Amino acid sequence: MDFETRVKEWIDGAAKPVNSLGLLEEHLKKIVMSWGEIKPELKPYHLVFAADNGVVEEGVAQTPQEVTYLQAQNMVAGRATISCFCQSNRIDYGVADVGINSTEPFSGFQRKVALGTKNFIKEEAMSHSEFDQAWQASQNLVRELVQERGYNMLSFGEMGIGNTTTSAAVMHGLTGILPEFVVGYGAGVERTELLKHKRQIVAKGVALHKEKLQTPQEVLRCLGGFDLVAICAGMLECAKLRTPFVIDGFITAVAYACASRIAPEIEKHAIPSHMSKEPGMAYALLMGNIVSDSVFIRANMGLGEGTGAVLMVSIMKTMLYTMHHMARFSELTPLEIPGNRTEVEVQEKIVVV
Repeated sequence: MDFETRVKEWIDGAAKPVNSLGLLEEHLKKIVMSWGEIKPELKPYHLVFAADNGVVEEGVAQTPQEVTYLQAQNMVAGRATISCFCQSNRIDYGVADVGINSTEPFSGFQRKVALGTKNFIKEEAMSHSEFDQAWQASQNLVRELVQERGYNMLSFGEMGIGNTTTSAAVMHGLTGILPEFVVGYGAGVERTELLKHKRQIVAKGVALHKEKLQTPQEVLRCLGGFDLVAICAGMLECAKLRTPFVIDGFITAVAYACASRIAPEIEKHAIPSHMSKEPGMAYALLMGNIVSDSVFIRANMGLGEGTGAVLMVSIMKTMLYTMHHMARFSELTPLEIPGNRTEVEVQEKIVVV
């Protein structure tokens, strides 16, 4: 019996109607297949990458750039939304500074590449060496969490004023999808004039670097942020280590889209969480063969930080615990069914009321 068949029988053999937990069963199977074994416990870690973006000087964000540092510190201190989400669900988490525009001391992982990226409508967002540094820092951190600290699932979040603009620019540069379909309002009040302005900035930036955008890495380097680079690299490292990872909202979905272009097999390890309110979300997931119907948290969220991803991790923790602790059809006695019935035949007798 191959491993996939064994996993299916393990899930179907639980004392419930087959497929009655729908997408929960599908995502759990994907997690187990990513591991290559049925592990007894899900040990998750939530990793937030924080960085600033030079394009904010074009007025694409409603929040001042200083908030990136302040909120990242707030996360570490346990007082941000994501901190509370993780604490209430007993999920370990950490925040990595890969490019916050501040020289103040930072209490999380210190992996700063530079004081933010450059303005991509004037020049490349980052140099080749800066790109490589952010990429390597993320890979090293993921390896530490998985190989040295024993976590078997990672979820990704981000913090960086202006990063819905950088993400939309990366999507436009990567796919050619028009800005009208991938640029959203971002966090804050939905202002039509700001939306139009962001679309123009995204189009202008992609046009400036068009000749260089031949690979996902170059798209990220010219248009993205250090947070996007780090998340993309982290996802790819998870796949190498056979560690499933959870995608959050639009920013992390764009990083996933880039990762799937680099290594299409990464989809075997990717778990979606929620559908962000940003319009480019569905396109980004689809680039990695994740259809919107497989994403079952629909809360119209746009906070970021990995809030949706942590909710999904909590659901998957519950699902794995349930599969290990609920009764099996083979254990139910006495069975008031004559003859030697199979588990599937027994399940057909169950009536859900």
